[in-house]
Amino acid sequence: MSSRPAAGGGRWVEVDPVRLGRWVDGFAERHGPPTTTIQGYGLLLTAPDGATAELHAPPGAELGGDLPDFLAAAAAPRRIGLLLARKSAVAMGVAAGEGLVVSKVDSRYVQGRTAAGGWSQHRFARRRDNQAKAALGEAVELAVRLLLPEAATLDAVVAGGDRRTVDGILADRRLAPLAALRAERLLDVPEPRHAVLVASVAAARAVRVLVRDPAPPA
Repeated sequence: MSSRPAAGGGRWVEVDPVRLGRWVDGFAERHGPPTTTIQGYGLLLTAPDGATAELHAPPGAELGGDLPDFLAAAAAPRRIGLLLARKSAVAMGVAAGEGLVVSKVDSRYVQGRTAAGGWSQHRFARRRDNQAKAALGEAVELAVRLLLPEAATLDAVVAGGDRRTVDGILADRRLAPLAALRAERLLDVPEPRHAVLVASVAAARAVRVLVRDPAPPA
């Protein structure tokens, strides 16, 4: 389980779906038995002391009506397409439940920035742009070969890495079926490698919870 501050107050907590029931029990023990309200994102828990927890449905999960339905839907096995990309590397795969069933990692050299000026700087900039375009094109073709044939079987596509690079890949018209399944969540991942792809399965399945503690007494 990971936690980070949320914009506007509170904190985001990422919870493994199979542990979510215990997390909710702990929330109730700390703040009192909460009321449950159905929201577009999932469920809102409101405790007697004013603490709240927004349970955001994980990508591809069917939204249920009450807390038991939500817990069951979050923990249910799903097929998720993973697309992790940065300028010089991509990692793609399909996860069924908690395991990868298809995966591929590819990298291509993209030259870093140079401190040189004048003509040399322009030449290096053109070379870098050409390398980046070639890397993007190869990433698109990999997605066409690896992920596109799986599109009809996927519940969601979860991306990670550099948003601009991911957007560039999914902008290809052939990948429209994948773009239509893309979840809002963008995973924060380092340079895509196979180990990073494996770790991203749990991150893609996690339930994001926005926790706000009760206001301090006046």
